[in-house]
Amino acid sequence: MSQIKNGNYVQLHYTGSLEDGTVFDTSLDREPLEFQVGGDGIIAGFNDAVIGMKVDGEKEVTLSPEQAYGELRDDLKREFPQSMLGEHQIEVGQELRFASPHGPVSGKVLSIEPDKFVVDFNHPLAGKTLVFKIKIVGVTDHPTQASACSCSSSSCDPSACGPGCGS
Repeated sequence: MSQIKNGNYVQLHYTGSLEDGTVFDTSLDREPLEFQVGGDGIIAGFNDAVIGMKVDGEKEVTLSPEQAYGELRDDLKREFPQSMLGEHQIEVGQELRFASPHGPVSGKVLSIEPDKFVVDFNHPLAGKTLVFKIKIVGVTDHPTQASACSCSSSSCDPSACGPGCGS
């Protein structure tokens, strides 16, 4: 196949690390990651990095926070009254899940005071420069894995799972 372009489904292996070499994720011990180039669900810089690559191509790309999960945002650090916990005990660093109008969200407890606690809803990799080693293992014009479809349907029938599937 020719060079990868928007609309292609790409299958690849990757290793993501911080600038100091600390690995935060890799696909080497599982199925390749598959996604539709130009679709949702993949950070912009990672999506852009595969455009123009070919099967068996390898690349190392460094993404600034703006190309990845964004800068740390103070407005995503929120205070909550201690009373909302009832009898539940929490610890600094603990991950908590909250309901929101857009579905569940996770946040990390930053501090605990007698009358309130503070939760950080920034992505754990926000504010960090990320380094990805990428190897393309396949390119198709349709999904080859159920996970590449937003509804996780192996047929990816738009009438079965709603908008955005199969497009």
